[in-house]
Amino acid sequence: MSKNKKESKPSFPLGKLNMILMASCLALIVIGFALMSGSANEGETFNNAIFESRRTTVGPMIALLGFVLMAPAILWRPKRSDNDKPEK
Repeated sequence: MSKNKKESKPSFPLGKLNMILMASCLALIVIGFALMSGSANEGETFNNAIFESRRTTVGPMIALLGFVLMAPAILWRPKRSDNDKPEK
């Protein structure tokens, strides 16, 4: 290497904000699946609780929201100021 070129440290491609956003999306997914959980039909008795709106609508929508928001959380790149722009 030439002495004029700066040596740069290897950096992780995702920043702290990306990790926080991804963790919040993961929490939404876990909450959605927790809302969908419950007891099933057992033997001769029929359990009407399997058709509650919490298990059929609310839980899946929250989990889907977590999955959909995960992509922007991964791709989020903060705006750079003039001082942060890389040199050519």
